[in-house]
Amino acid sequence: MKKILLTGATGYIGKRMISVIVAQGYKVVCCSRDVSRFSKPSGIKEDQIEVIEVDFLKEETMKNIPNDISGAYYLMHSMSASEDYEESEKICAKNFVSAIEKTSCEHVIYLSGLVNQKELSKHLNSRFQVEKILMESKTAVTVLRAGIIIGSGSASFEIIRDLVEKLPVMVTPKWLNTKCQPIGIANVLDFLIFTLFKKEMYHKSFDIGCDDVLTYKQILLGFAKMRGLKRTIYTLPVMTPKLSSYWLYFVTSTSYSLASSLVGSMKIEVVCNKESLNEIKKITGVEPFSYEEALQRTMEKIQANEITSSWKDSFISSRSDSSLKEYIEVPHFGCFKDVRSYAYDDREKCLDRVFGLGGNNGWYGQSLWKIRGYMDVMVGGPGLRRGRTHPTQLHEGDALDFWRVIYANREEGKLILFAEMKLPGEAWLMFKLYRGKLWQKAVFRPKGLWGRLYWYSVLPFHGVIFKGMVKKLATS
Repeated sequence: MKKILLTGATGYIGKRMISVIVAQGYKVVCCSRDVSRFSKPSGIKEDQIEVIEVDFLKEETMKNIPNDISGAYYLMHSMSASEDYEESEKICAKNFVSAIEKTSCEHVIYLSGLVNQKELSKHLNSRFQVEKILMESKTAVTVLRAGIIIGSGSASFEIIRDLVEKLPVMVTPKWLNTKCQPIGIANVLDFLIFTLFKKEMYHKSFDIGCDDVLTYKQILLGFAKMRGLKRTIYTLPVMTPKLSSYWLYFVTSTSYSLASSLVGSMKIEVVCNKESLNEIKKITGVEPFSYEEALQRTMEKIQANEITSSWKDSFISSRSDSSLKEYIEVPHFGCFKDVRSYAYDDREKCLDRVFGLGGNNGWYGQSLWKIRGYMDVMVGGPGLRRGRTHPTQLHEGDALDFWRVIYANREEGKLILFAEMKLPGEAWLMFKLYRGKLWQKAVFRPKGLWGRLYWYSVLPFHGVIFKGMVKKLATS
């Protein structure tokens, strides 16, 4: 059985590629900077998958990559994680090339962005630089270039949905008249898997997209039509990139750094080269479906709660360190705590309520949580806008409003959340079913005087929220 190395295995595309690779009869070797964040997809057998801890910014971790891999997918992007992501992406690419050349890998596939314009945004230029680094490898490389990806949980689709469903009338930046060529997530996965080991595609780059070339305004109005919503859009020629970024940040669920990167790219036309697109369609046999069909398929997945992955789960917005391990053990010393317990009526029903917290399901004392969410957004935090990927299931590494799931074990009856809201300190929220009771512990480790002042300022609200929450979760 051939082994396929998969980088970015906890990301939006990577999570979905695991099942696709396995379905082709390969064993997938998943790279993760933090194995505690990795959750094996359902239906995948133990002998079909291997998980290794690799951080491509740290050369010493490269030794964990097995030598007997046959192919590899490079699906790493860093633009949402830091301001200097360009340099980080170059380092990762160089380390990847160095590591992959020491293995028996025959073919590497990289998913990049469309770069057919002379002037590129910071985001697209960074991907192009990575492309050039990979192409210099001794190993055969194929680059697939895509524009905006339409799929359940994708950043592009979530922004489109947020804008259209929240705003009946939009006053927008002029870049809404920029042309782009979208592609459905299912077609992206098809192109990625059917490109593997195609020798006629070695050392080449190809554009992928559907046949529809649309402006961003047409994309928004197309979604509105599909949803049966009447929307009016006006464009302003004077809105600066910074104002545009803030506009996206406050209206949609995206982070500011991601909004800023996307705005830079949206000023550039991202349209496929026809010859390139026709060639890859002929070689792979993939015929992309239309934008309208991509939207319909996406909404069907959402309505059926079949969101395999979300862009929100691929990074941690409030910390540069991606490791979650050090936060699994909730600290005791030097911390403020709020500990409460209540006898639960039925274990399974109690677990349903605990593991169903957040997102559209809400929180006990929802109005106070909403206020805290708005406050968080105003200072650059995620607020409650990220929601949750699945209405009933939680996995390590999932985003949950302004929390991150650190530990989730339903059988054990334990859930630990780490706060990603803007705070003068670090905060945890833990739930545990033990000896007939639901135990709820809120822990805050303050940083300096401001941290302590913050704790005492919100203490009165804790009495209302946490007391009612544990009772509500424990009993129906």
